[in-house]
Amino acid sequence: MIPIFSAALSHAGQDFRAAVQRVLDSNWFLLGQELTAFEQEFAASLGVGCCVGVANGTDALELALRAVGVAPGDTVVAAANAGFYGSAAIRAIGAEPLYADVDPVSLTLAPQALETALVAQPKAVIVTHLYGQLADVEALAALCRSAGAALVEDCAQAHGASSGGRRAGSFGDVSCFSFYPTKNLGALGDAGAVATNDPALAERVRSLRQYGWTAKYTVSAPGGRNSRMDEIQAAVLRQKLPGLDAANAARRAIAGRYNAAFRDLPLTLPPSLGEDYAAHLYVVRTPRRDELAGHLCADGVGSAVHYPVPDHRQPAWPGARTCGPLPVTEAACASVLSLPCFPGLPQDDVDRVVAAVRAFFQR
Repeated sequence: MIPIFSAALSHAGQDFRAAVQRVLDSNWFLLGQELTAFEQEFAASLGVGCCVGVANGTDALELALRAVGVAPGDTVVAAANAGFYGSAAIRAIGAEPLYADVDPVSLTLAPQALETALVAQPKAVIVTHLYGQLADVEALAALCRSAGAALVEDCAQAHGASSGGRRAGSFGDVSCFSFYPTKNLGALGDAGAVATNDPALAERVRSLRQYGWTAKYTVSAPGGRNSRMDEIQAAVLRQKLPGLDAANAARRAIAGRYNAAFRDLPLTLPPSLGEDYAAHLYVVRTPRRDELAGHLCADGVGSAVHYPVPDHRQPAWPGARTCGPLPVTEAACASVLSLPCFPGLPQDDVDRVVAAVRAFFQR
């Protein structure tokens, strides 16, 4: 079976033993030199002033929202097609999500929909760069500024994506990253980060990631938790960071082969192969999604659905608020299918994926 992702193939040729041994030799496992160095190196790669390592990407979203002042009862605008991760962070605070529809091409938060949602005077807006595709973030940022709402970039799938020389994570008031092992920049376990150009915001996140301390055992910030990136994950991420652009180029090359092979098929393909697309996932759309997935499985090709249930339809939260109907969101959740696309995927496997997809539509 061709997997949707393989850490073994993606990490081929990389040896992390020296990085791990460096941590073991230091005898310092949390909030040490490796994390400080990674925070500085990752911030520099984004072109921002500050980075704070945390335990995972969902914590990053929650702590970022708390840092910009989101409190229980506040409204936060988000898209509903991004796997509930942002919604989980909003709900953890006791705030309320307000879902706005997405752009029919990029499947990211639509500026026109956000403009309508801003009438509700939200405290913040989460924009997710879904599948590695940079949203129309400059337009979204301008709308947020005019409305006085904080813009939180969810960059969990967009490490290294860029537009006009600016990286994902450098456009909003604050940005959030996951380093889950399948991400474009992935650790060997859970890890996350919050990035910003605002030193005061970064300091609030540093306090919140360690119980809300402002001094040891002095809890001054409510809403704190134990959310620290460990030194081993930081050391591994430091080793992998210099190869991020090359890995993204490898992803885009596979996506380019797919786009060329599928352009005559009744599929909606990713809209960009440029630097604004980190190719975290290669996602096609078809009303025959489930039938295609079954055919691929029978042919030894893995696939996945990211994501089948829109956030406003999740059974745990009936009656979720939406900014009117969400037709694009609902159509996307019913039709998206991810195909294998990751660094190290053998060319022969790419050919097998192409052949299997084409055979489905030509039978």
